[in-house]
Amino acid sequence: MDGFVIAVDRGRYQCVLAGAERGVVGAELPTVTAMRARELGRKSVVVGDRVSLVGDTSGAEGALARIVRIAERRSVLRRTADDDETTAEGRLERVVVANADQLVIVSALADPPPRTGFIDRCLVAAYDADVEPLLCLTKADLAGPEEVLGYYTELELPYVLNRPDSDLDALRALLSGKVSVLVGHSGVGKSTLVNRLVPDALRAVGVVSAIGRGRHTSTSAVALRLPPVPGVDTDPGWIIDTPGIRSFGLAHVSADSLLHGFPDLVEGTVDCPPNCQHTADEAACGLDAWVAAGKADPRRLASYRRLLASRAGDGDSRGESDQRGPGEGDRRGPDE
Repeated sequence: MDGFVIAVDRGRYQCVLAGAERGVVGAELPTVTAMRARELGRKSVVVGDRVSLVGDTSGAEGALARIVRIAERRSVLRRTADDDETTAEGRLERVVVANADQLVIVSALADPPPRTGFIDRCLVAAYDADVEPLLCLTKADLAGPEEVLGYYTELELPYVLNRPDSDLDALRALLSGKVSVLVGHSGVGKSTLVNRLVPDALRAVGVVSAIGRGRHTSTSAVALRLPPVPGVDTDPGWIIDTPGIRSFGLAHVSADSLLHGFPDLVEGTVDCPPNCQHTADEAACGLDAWVAAGKADPRRLASYRRLLASRAGDGDSRGESDQRGPGEGDRRGPDE
């Protein structure tokens, strides 16, 4: 039987069977608890994987199936624990989710103010994984989006605005038929958003807890089925909540790939000398002239160079990921 992995907890994997994905909603989806078959070797199984199951796939209490095959992943969203390539921990890649279609970057417009450094990191991770980014700006009742959107104007980054009293129709339309990963710092309203999108989210997570003997850890990703839209006979899609992701270490992303997270700067490197590292120390780097000519926002170049420095272990990646929007100073807020 083919299945879709919706949760992982201490060697147990919760899956929904293919075909059931489009059926019953949320916690009522028929689920199968499985373990990895020995023949998989060291291959990891993560949320979002499409797998083949054998054994007891009834989903009955106490039943246990085996995952014997992992289908080829069409996308892999990765992060590194640290940006320092000189340490073993800094080089350790971790697969966040597999087969995602889009990365939803949740950022508040105020309280806390937007962190463009965090958004930049998420964009690099999305482009590297070949996953479409979507910027979800919350608390639009407290501040306008002009400064944040102006910062990303050259990217034509898709976005959606949300207020506490607004409906979620625009966001639901962008999530429909897709597997979407939600990331965001604490305080930005991500948990509230998840609970509004999936009213049974808490109950669904409770069911997930059963696979690990009763405790769902706060760092575990979990896939939640979106409820169908009344009168619309299409796949409503899935959201994957990632409560433990505070930032994306990018040591696994090459310097060239890192630049593709800043498409507004790419053309500015045409006049760079061979093997240019694009750092501030490169006197002949074409990016400075590109920005000076008004063809890109200088804050974007500064963010790119901070990421370059943090990858090399020369900067504080935590400080960079906490970079705030214009005029917000250097105050740090809570991480998720």
